[in-house]
Amino acid sequence: MSQDGVDLDKSLGYLLKEASSALRASMEEVLRPLGMSVTHYACLELLAQRPGLSNSELARGAFVTRQTMNVLLRSLERDGDVTRPAEAAVGKVLPARLTPQGRRKLEDATAAVRSVEVRMLTGMSPTDQSDAFRILQGMIHSLRDGGGDT
Repeated sequence: MSQDGVDLDKSLGYLLKEASSALRASMEEVLRPLGMSVTHYACLELLAQRPGLSNSELARGAFVTRQTMNVLLRSLERDGDVTRPAEAAVGKVLPARLTPQGRRKLEDATAAVRSVEVRMLTGMSPTDQSDAFRILQGMIHSLRDGGGDT
């Protein structure tokens, strides 16, 4: 640790980043045999839960740039997993929807991702899981809202 630096062994932020990285790597590992990335899976999952999202909304939900999501959506359209209208009904928005093929692929991916989450939570009691969920939500809320009352 530098004189004014962060002690990484005691930094909760660093530990969260390490956990996030380990989770993403584990998800990529189980999704790769299905021909998917985490971003690909996130896009399909978002569209299953909220059909008709725009490129920008999908990008925000999957934590990627609009450009990255646009490339992915074009690929998903070409592969028959997603459909978008040829022209925007209003403005520039081309709402995306899953095709039946996209839903089938999502089912397999969801099972794979669920297995990672089960593995991640192994050894945690239901109370520990609930506490972790509440604590993480509190951290997100504090960071997004500027640290006001939670």
